[in-house]
Amino acid sequence: MRSLEDKVVFVTGSARRVGRAIALGFADEGANLVIHHVSPSSAEPAQTAVEEAKRRGVDAVITTGDQGNPDHVARMMTEIRGYYGRLDVLVNSGGLFRRADFLDIAYEDWQRVMDVNLTGPFLLTQQAARLMIENGSAGVIINIGDNGGLNGWVSYPHHSVSKAGVVMLTKVSALALAEHNIRVNCVVPGPVLLPPGSTPSTKEHIASSLPVGRLGTPKNVAHACTFLAQNDFATGSILRVDGGEGIASTGQ
Repeated sequence: MRSLEDKVVFVTGSARRVGRAIALGFADEGANLVIHHVSPSSAEPAQTAVEEAKRRGVDAVITTGDQGNPDHVARMMTEIRGYYGRLDVLVNSGGLFRRADFLDIAYEDWQRVMDVNLTGPFLLTQQAARLMIENGSAGVIINIGDNGGLNGWVSYPHHSVSKAGVVMLTKVSALALAEHNIRVNCVVPGPVLLPPGSTPSTKEHIASSLPVGRLGTPKNVAHACTFLAQNDFATGSILRVDGGEGIASTGQ
């Protein structure tokens, strides 16, 4: 029997890239999935993810919505309640990653990044926790951060601030939800996928900057998430899966 057999797992941003790998990692452990996407261009990849999950012998459905919009979040949770009747694991994987000079960030850009990267995980955590409590069963919430939220990246200021908020959201929600048998943790990945259009020299440069001397893979992140979903003594944890990127940049 697979370790998460018949659990229901909702992974945001799971049509593509790391979010997709996380979702399929849970499918490999027997969990049924809610695949999420926002843009119409992701509709086909989301359907492909559903088909891949079903080939692994689990059920999967698609939900769409803007995680920074409270009405969309409420609707998505209603859909999950109607289809599965429960939710066991939420992974807040979806987010925006935008480069900008601090002095050039427009208010609208700042607010959009905050809405998606921080307000979204807050709304989803709150709604997911309510559904978990309603079911009367243990639940798990996993946030996806990055080292920008721990060390600060000057070229990604609004992103770094939003991810720092995700770290604190992890801690305060872990404290608030412990009495309901809901655990909240955060995975901090390092470089596992390069932006589209990156050159081999870019990959080589990034890999050489890491203590392990190579990039990670989306599966490394997925394994961290399934580990935290199963370890019932882990809550409020910030788990770096970054090839040493964090300690290399801070010396600690």
